[in-house]
Amino acid sequence: MLNMVFLTNSWLSSFSQPGLCITMAMLLHYFLLAAFTWMCLESVHFYLALVKVFNVYVPKYILKCCIAGWGIPAIVIILVLLINKDFYGDGSHSESNPYSNFCWIQDNVVFYISVVAYFFLVFLTNTAMFITVLHQIHSVRARTQKRSRFWKQ
Repeated sequence: MLNMVFLTNSWLSSFSQPGLCITMAMLLHYFLLAAFTWMCLESVHFYLALVKVFNVYVPKYILKCCIAGWGIPAIVIILVLLINKDFYGDGSHSESNPYSNFCWIQDNVVFYISVVAYFFLVFLTNTAMFITVLHQIHSVRARTQKRSRFWKQ
C-alpha cells in the first residue's frame, strides 16, 4: 500500500482537491509508519525466536502484533490530525517548497517528530535486538567449542 499511495500521490495532487491531498498525505504517512513498525516487530520476533527460545508463550501473539503494527501508526496519524489537519497538504501555497506536486507533511517540526524520530526509535530498537541476538549466537558458539574441547581431552 505504501508503494501504491506513493506512486499515485503526484497524479492525485494534480487535481487540486485539498481533501484528496490531505487524505493521500495521511495515507502515505500512515503506511510509511506502518512499514517502520512492522520492521520493529520483526526484530522483536527475531529476539524472541533466537534469544528467548524456551518458555516464551505469548497468548494471542499474532493479534497483539497486528494491533501494534497497525495501531501505533494510526495513533500517530490521529494525533497529527487532531493537532492540525493542515499539517498535511500539497505545498502549492509556498513558492519555496520544492515538493509542490506532492501531498505530504508541510510542517518541518511535525515531519521530524512523526517520521524521523519515529524511524530513529525503530532503528535503535532494531540495533539493540540485533546486537543482543549476535551476542547470544556468539556465546552459544563459544560454549559449544568449550564442550567439544573438553570431550576431545
